[in-house]
Amino acid sequence: MEKATALLGSLFGRGVAEQDAAKVKELFVYPIKGCRGISVPFACVSPTAVKAPDMYPLQIPLFQDTFQRIDNISVWEWCGSAFDQGENAANWFSTYLGKPSRLVRFDTESEVRPIDENYARGYKTMFSDEYPFLMISQSSLDTLNKHLTESLPINRFRPNIFVEGCEPFAEDLWQTLRINGLTFHGVKLCARCKVPTLNQETGIAEKEPTETLSKFRSGEILFSGKKARGKVFFGQNLICEESLNPKACLGKVIRVGDMVHVVKKINSSAEAAT
Repeated sequence: MEKATALLGSLFGRGVAEQDAAKVKELFVYPIKGCRGISVPFACVSPTAVKAPDMYPLQIPLFQDTFQRIDNISVWEWCGSAFDQGENAANWFSTYLGKPSRLVRFDTESEVRPIDENYARGYKTMFSDEYPFLMISQSSLDTLNKHLTESLPINRFRPNIFVEGCEPFAEDLWQTLRINGLTFHGVKLCARCKVPTLNQETGIAEKEPTETLSKFRSGEILFSGKKARGKVFFGQNLICEESLNPKACLGKVIRVGDMVHVVKKINSSAEAAT
């Protein structure tokens, strides 16, 4: 049966048999970089209302002709211009954060932020950390929490696609996968910065989970000390193949409950890109 399935797959252009590897448990979008994520039943355009304790909801229009462009906006190594979202948004964030702040929107018409071509040539992102999608599994989180004195919620790690039903860290091995007709490629394990150490209820930085991850998810351990020394890894960065052709993904969405079909995978984390 497996040989027959593989043969049919090759006839239809996939080359290998797809395997049901997991199921989408939750989906998260992050309308504003660094702010709270929103759990959604399916991936779509979401309302742009911003809320915070003791603050009135901030409504931000999706389209407005009076936005001014601001230069020297940077994310990691990228620097460019972006659209300022106005005085109302600036005052709102300045008041809540207690320091002068402005909210800007990525200028998709004149700016391009390419993904590192060493991992995904031709793809681009906007204000996300490095890649447009991050996938983590429930079993990976459960395994980490077994090593911690106090369990952490998934929001510490800010994934977009949270899956269940697979082995711990199985997502490390997934190179090509399909979800509801969309093809994703795992291009790089996610090296974690200090963001997961920030308690989102108190704003206080803690030692965990970095201290524990360093004991079994460090570059030295995963890759036998050959690369990525001093880093810890949790989650898989993804790109969507259809994003290169907007017409190919028109009308397609990812829903909670969708199956994750693995088309291609590697044998061990040691072979993963970092």
